[in-house]
Amino acid sequence: MSKRISPPCLLLALAAALLCAGVSAASAQEQRAQNTRFANLASAFAPRHLADGRVTTAPTGYVRFCAEHAHDCEAAGAGIAVMKLDTQRTAELERINRTVNEAVQPETDLDHYGETERWAYPDDGRGDCEDYVLEKRRRLINIGWPSSVLLITVVRDREGDGHAVLTVMTDKGDLILDNQETDIRPWKDTGYRYVKRQSQVDPSTWVSLGETRVPPVVGTGR
Repeated sequence: MSKRISPPCLLLALAAALLCAGVSAASAQEQRAQNTRFANLASAFAPRHLADGRVTTAPTGYVRFCAEHAHDCEAAGAGIAVMKLDTQRTAELERINRTVNEAVQPETDLDHYGETERWAYPDDGRGDCEDYVLEKRRRLINIGWPSSVLLITVVRDREGDGHAVLTVMTDKGDLILDNQETDIRPWKDTGYRYVKRQSQVDPSTWVSLGETRVPPVVGTGR
């Protein structure tokens, strides 16, 4: 014979079920938020390097740049995973980051070229974020840095806009060279959401980095 549940007990059981469902939903929501928060971490315990994801599309501006500068979109130098940052290499990185930031006058592509997005070397002394990145990468390669540790990277900045920075893979972790910042920072200290970057194996191939909201345009501002 089945046991009959009194109305008060039934109400208590329903209340408990609803409470558990609410807790479960809140827990699931919290877990999703945590997953998003750590989506870009190579390791939650030692987040020194960004974790590459699947192969994805290259930015349209980069594709056009490579059509005009095919040689600069090929691998250069030894294909190493990280650069050892000794005194000399650290000084080179800081010098080039500083001199390019000081030499180039910030100007949007729309003002500069009359186009929404165009990637180019800032040979005339003007450019926006991706142009700074291209110039820093070019100068570092010219003094012997391999392209495998110099990765053009697309992020969403603190306002959610598309922005380009240069990720440098080192034995100290992934460092970010940014035209909007004077100091070189570890990737996790920038406050950016990382969208995608060049593959270490092939500069013409891009890989995702966790942020799924791909900006339609890179460098809408500086």
